Amino acid sequence: MALTGWFLWFILFWVVVLVGLMAIGGFFMFRKFLKALPKNDGKSDLDWEEYYVDSTIHLWNDDQKALLNELVSPVPDLFRPVAKQKIAGKIGQLALEEKATSITRELLIRGYIIATPKRDHKFLRKKLAEMEIDVTPYNMFFEESENRKKA
Repeated sequence: MALTGWFLWFILFWVVVLVGLMAIGGFFMFRKFLKALPKNDGKSDLDWEEYYVDSTIHLWNDDQKALLNELVSPVPDLFRPVAKQKIAGKIGQLALEEKATSITRELLIRGYIIATPKRDHKFLRKKLAEMEIDVTPYNMFFEESENRKKA
């Protein structure tokens, strides 16, 4: 019995949808897998992010945590925890490198800019403008972030 008519199109539609959804899911799972692979030093990118966050957790105050939450609010809910972890890891890395005694607003914004991919800088600038934060002092970090991605 051969499939004909509307039932054939129904089956073909769902085959295409399911294959497409599995491909999208596989892509994101593969990216996460690559981040979890150990580098030459024996730690993965995720391990380093966690290390920087854990090492600097005592430097964060409630105002800075609220500012970070406000800055990541444009990120979709599904990706927000991952974005916060990555950004907090970069901020922690900068804090450790500079031997900071606390997470300052300047350090938070600078780390956020550096951790944010170039394609999202437009949204970040818009969010900073909404919060009435002047981005002029941070323009060099936007450029540094763009140059770092090219290298």
